[in-house]
Amino acid sequence: MATLYSPQSQAGIMSFYDAPTKGPLINPKIMIAVILAFSVVIMVADKLSLL
Repeated sequence: MATLYSPQSQAGIMSFYDAPTKGPLINPKIMIAVILAFSVVIMVADKLSLL
């Protein structure tokens, strides 16, 4: 049975994700904290019927 991927295709994917970008670099931990804080604000607003 043939495999669904090859080393060449994975190398292409890795080079795509490793490509340099001109946008700002954000620490993933900061993004998770911002998403969690936003979720908490939405849940509190829902409980207080502000939305």
